Amino acid sequence: MPHYFESIEATHQALNRVDYMCDLSIAQVVYLADRISKPILVEGPAGTGKTQLAKSVSEATGSRLIRLQCYEGIDEAKALYEWNYKKQLLRIQTERDTARVWDEISSDIFSEEFLLTRPLLEAIVATDQVVLLIDEIDRVEVETEALLLELLSEYQVSIPELGTIQASQHPLVFLTSNNTRELSEALKRRCLYLHVDYPSMRREREIIVAKVPDITNDLADQIAKVVRLIRKLDLKKQPSVSETLDWARTLVLLGVQRVDAGITSDTINILLKYHSDINRATEKLSGATEKLSVEL
Repeated sequence: MPHYFESIEATHQALNRVDYMCDLSIAQVVYLADRISKPILVEGPAGTGKTQLAKSVSEATGSRLIRLQCYEGIDEAKALYEWNYKKQLLRIQTERDTARVWDEISSDIFSEEFLLTRPLLEAIVATDQVVLLIDEIDRVEVETEALLLELLSEYQVSIPELGTIQASQHPLVFLTSNNTRELSEALKRRCLYLHVDYPSMRREREIIVAKVPDITNDLADQIAKVVRLIRKLDLKKQPSVSETLDWARTLVLLGVQRVDAGITSDTINILLKYHSDINRATEKLSGATEKLSVEL
């Protein structure tokens, strides 16, 4: 089967071209997943770019992105497939007055014509290049994980009425987890593992420059430093990279050239979403105005 990337360096360059700023270690895992046809389990704090990695690989390779957003209570009918019962019933009613026996009718209505594909099966039957994103897998129950095991190990789906459907091409599969619960060993051993943490200050500055139009290098540097200081605090929720970008866009819109404790206090609700976190950060930053100005 054709591969998506030629080398680790080519993978790294392809991701950078679509403004996914990452280290070679991330590019290496993506490259290996492509070469040995293994899914990638991406864990890390919320908002560190786990979902964006799959989207960026899709963009970089020109592949179609198929996304399964996981949630508590998701079942086979929403993840894999279900039968079009209304269409089946209509066919049965149509055939009621014919001479066809039930065995003939049942084999007819349980055919691909009456099958509704959901994201997992859609990725298997696709003939074009596909990136399959199974987002927030830690939200589903342990029992639901069993739906994924055959697909993740064999790239196939078994349907009792039809048999086994084998993938004509192996999609690149990304599973993301915020680590809200421990995933099963059966699922983990089928995947390559990648932990994505908050970026370094230098890397976050590069992301800001790449993603926020009209921002100056100096302002991007200031923002990255302030966010780094805030992330050192004991907060209920640390600011994510996407929230950093929202803050950067806000400061550009406001015409801010220099970030100080006052500006940070006035706009900190863009970065932090819990009142207790806002109070804690505001107190710490306002009490260190001089230090903050020196560092920036």
